[in-house]
Amino acid sequence: MPLCFNNKNHPPPFLQTFPLGLGDGQLYAWTDGLKRKDWHNYESIQKDAMRTGKGEHGKPYPLTEDDRDDSAYRENGFNILVSNNIALERSLPDIRHPNCKHKVYLEKLPNTSIIIPFHNEGWTSLLRTIYSIVNRTPDILIAEIILVDDFSDRGKIQWFKIVTM
Repeated sequence: MPLCFNNKNHPPPFLQTFPLGLGDGQLYAWTDGLKRKDWHNYESIQKDAMRTGKGEHGKPYPLTEDDRDDSAYRENGFNILVSNNIALERSLPDIRHPNCKHKVYLEKLPNTSIIIPFHNEGWTSLLRTIYSIVNRTPDILIAEIILVDDFSDRGKIQWFKIVTM
């Protein structure tokens, strides 16, 4: 349970305070006694760092003449032929501020439903999104992943269903 502080009642200097964005002008701090946890999966981070291949770590994909087909770009807003050749579980660069790479969070966090709306999305990019979520989020924090087809007209997803973790 957060403690609430305002201009008349200041927090002790050792407490890290933050606004909750409620528009109330209050500062909040987590009370002592709530356990913190390092949620980072360092094994996965190390494994990602070792990956090599086209598109890994956000590096550009080297195009061949066959890959330069403009029609593939016009249909999706990106080159779907290239997307189809990038690993579904590709690595991404860690662009967080250095201080954010070592943050610890509350041990007991609520789980969440992740809703992904899409319209005529390239299947590999949609699958890559799902793999990124599943591979980079602790299972206990995901209640479900819901895919919402927003009236795509390129065919229906045969495998569409709600994925419950």
